[in-house]
Amino acid sequence: MPLDAFRESKALSLGVELEVQLLSAQDFDLTRGSPDLIHYLSRRPHPGDIKPEITESMLEVSTGVHSRLPSLLEELLHIRDCVTKAASALNIVVSGGGAHPFQHWPDRSISESPRYKVVSELYGYLAKQFTVFGQHVHVGCPGGDQALYLLHSLSRYVPHFIALSASSPYNQGTETLFDCSRLSSVLMFPLSGRAPCLLEWDQFVRYFEKMEALQIVKSMKDFYWDIRPKPEFGTVEIRVCDTPLCVERAGMIAAYVQALSSYIVETRPRTPREDDYLAYSYNRFTACRFGLGATYIDPVTSVHEPLREHILFTLNRIEPYAAALGSESMVGYLRHMVERSGNDASWIRKEYRELRSFQALMAEQARRWSEDDPLLDCQTAGSGAGAS
Repeated sequence: MPLDAFRESKALSLGVELEVQLLSAQDFDLTRGSPDLIHYLSRRPHPGDIKPEITESMLEVSTGVHSRLPSLLEELLHIRDCVTKAASALNIVVSGGGAHPFQHWPDRSISESPRYKVVSELYGYLAKQFTVFGQHVHVGCPGGDQALYLLHSLSRYVPHFIALSASSPYNQGTETLFDCSRLSSVLMFPLSGRAPCLLEWDQFVRYFEKMEALQIVKSMKDFYWDIRPKPEFGTVEIRVCDTPLCVERAGMIAAYVQALSSYIVETRPRTPREDDYLAYSYNRFTACRFGLGATYIDPVTSVHEPLREHILFTLNRIEPYAAALGSESMVGYLRHMVERSGNDASWIRKEYRELRSFQALMAEQARRWSEDDPLLDCQTAGSGAGAS
C-alpha cells in the first residue's frame, strides 16, 4: 500500500502489542526461546498474532481490533494463558517488564528475520542492546489528517504513558535510578524521538518521500518515534510504554489512551503547534527518571506541577468519555495506582529489597505475569466486564 493511502479504520478502535521476556526455568536469565515457542504455537490454535522480535529472547504478541475494554482484556488474558502454557511445555518462563534486570546484551542472538538481520548490520551493537520490552497501543483513525492531529495532541501526555507503565528500574545488573530505563535504549537510534509537527497528511507524505529519496527510510517501520502514524493499519501507534507486569494493566493503559483520544477528537481543545514540543524532551526525561513522582511542565501555560496531579486531573476530565466507551473501571484502577499502589517500577524495587536476588525477583515477576491482577479484582468488583 503506498504511503499516501491512509487506510480508514473505525475511530477509537484499539489494538495492543506486547513484547515479553522469555526466561530459562533454571536461572531466570533470558533464553533463546522464541524460535521453538513460535514453532510450537504454530501447530496449535491460539488467539492473537505471535511473532519474533529483534532478538531470540523476545516474543511479540498482538491482539485483534477492539472497540471496548472488556473484550480487549478477554483476549489479552487468553493470549497470556496460551503463551504461558506453551512456554511451560518447553521449559521456558514468560515475564512482563520493560527490561530484564541482569541479562547481558552481548549474549543475545539476533532473530533470523531478514529485516532484523538488516537492522543488526546497520546498527551494530545497538541491535542487541535493543533487547528491551515495550507495549504499543494502536488507536483507529478515519483519515490521515485526524491521525496527525491525534498524534500531536497525544504527545503532551507522553509523560503520563511513561510513568503509568514504567517497569524497568534495573538494567544490566544495575539500579539505574530510573523508573523507565528502557527508553534510553530506544533514544540511541537516529530516527527515534518525536515526529515532525505536520498536521496535513499530504505534507507528511511529502516529508516521507524526501526521507525516502535520501535513502534514510524505506517504510514507516524505520521510524522509531514515540508516537507514529501507521497508514497501513489506519492507526496512530503509541510506543513509549514499558511492557507492564500483567496483561490487565496493559489493557487499562490502552483504555486510558482510548478515552483520552476520545476526549481530544470530540472536543479538539487546541491546535497542536511546534512550541508544544519545547518542554517535550524534558518532560519525557523526568517521567523516565522519576515515574509518578516527576514534575510536569505544561507546554501551553508553562505551569510546573506534580505529574501525578496532572494525571489525576486528566482522569477526572476524561471520565465521561471512559464511561461512554465502557471503561469506567480504568478510571478507578489508574486513580488507585496513582494515589496508592504505585507503578510496576515501585513494585519491582520493593520486591528486590525483600528478596535481595535478581533470580528470585524474576521468578516473582513471572508468577505475577501468569496470575490475575489483584488490583483489577478489587477495583472492578461489581463494575462488570461484559461483552463488547
